[in-house]
Amino acid sequence: MKKFNYVFAIGLIFTFLACGGGESKSDENEEVASEETVVEEVEETMTAEESKKDIVALAMETEALSTLVSAVKAAGLVETLQGDGPFTVFAPTNEAFAALPEGTLEDLLKPENKEKLASILTYHVVAGKVLSTDLSDGMKAKTVNGAEVTITTADGAKVNGANVVSADIEASNGVVHVIDAVILPPSE
Repeated sequence: MKKFNYVFAIGLIFTFLACGGGESKSDENEEVASEETVVEEVEETMTAEESKKDIVALAMETEALSTLVSAVKAAGLVETLQGDGPFTVFAPTNEAFAALPEGTLEDLLKPENKEKLASILTYHVVAGKVLSTDLSDGMKAKTVNGAEVTITTADGAKVNGANVVSADIEASNGVVHVIDAVILPPSE
């Protein structure tokens, strides 16, 4: 897979260069500099994949999960999610947090609501490494919160109705599945 990504990136670079045939010399120099940047980024990504970062490090590098990272920090769960695991994290996107009723996220991020926030976030975490190939329709999974989530696979993988938009992002201490909604424990 890593070799495929590298070959694919190189192919894109050559395609990009081939399409710009009638450009000036300065444009060609900019393209070469751009090509070098792309190659460096691909190589860095490959190195990062080879060293496999923990769940928190992966989330921190993903702009679409920046709200989740802020929430994990506010709940005091960084060290936990950097632990040995393995963990399976259903990670809501920034858009998922933005879809919460107005003021909800801001309220949850307050220090006095740390326990409630931790309860919600741990409802997104299952002990063990569960890949998408391990899922079955109607499957129940106990979360670190103590409550269960229900997995459905008809019409695409879902966790308590939240769509899995990106699955099987492997980390050194587990796996992340990105979801399009914040799921709430039964008591919340």
